[in-house]
Amino acid sequence: MKALEAKDVTLVLPYVPKEGEAEVVRAFEKVTQARQDGAVTREVADLYFFETVVRIHRAGEGAPYTGLKPAGLSVGPVIPVAERVLESGSPDELAAMLADAVRAEGKRRFEHVMHLKRHAGGSVDETRRYVSAMLGLQVWSHKLYGCIKSEAHAGHHDHG
Repeated sequence: MKALEAKDVTLVLPYVPKEGEAEVVRAFEKVTQARQDGAVTREVADLYFFETVVRIHRAGEGAPYTGLKPAGLSVGPVIPVAERVLESGSPDELAAMLADAVRAEGKRRFEHVMHLKRHAGGSVDETRRYVSAMLGLQVWSHKLYGCIKSEAHAGHHDHG
């Protein structure tokens, strides 16, 4: 919206991959012309531009475009903290929040496995529940570690 209001496509280009830049610029040029033709045309043009930018942004992430989401939807607790630490210049609040979440979830899963382990060896169903939870803890741990060591997502590279 800021790019449209300022009539400056460069405000939105950092949010799309380089290979999608030309399509966004073309859409921006069409939209800035159409925005002059009245309120209804402006609304349709704006929607077209937003959909184009989000679709190209999502493609840069390697993710499917599933449409625009209404403004004001909850982004969960982590995004606001990540935004705050970028402003504060210290990663400590984010690191603590993530460490606390991993610790709590890891402990919950572990305790569940240990509870089921006490009953394993009885019936096949009880043992199966234990094995499922035990493998679930291992797979969850492996995926979490993979996320920690991976790039943010396709198209967004961590240079650290």
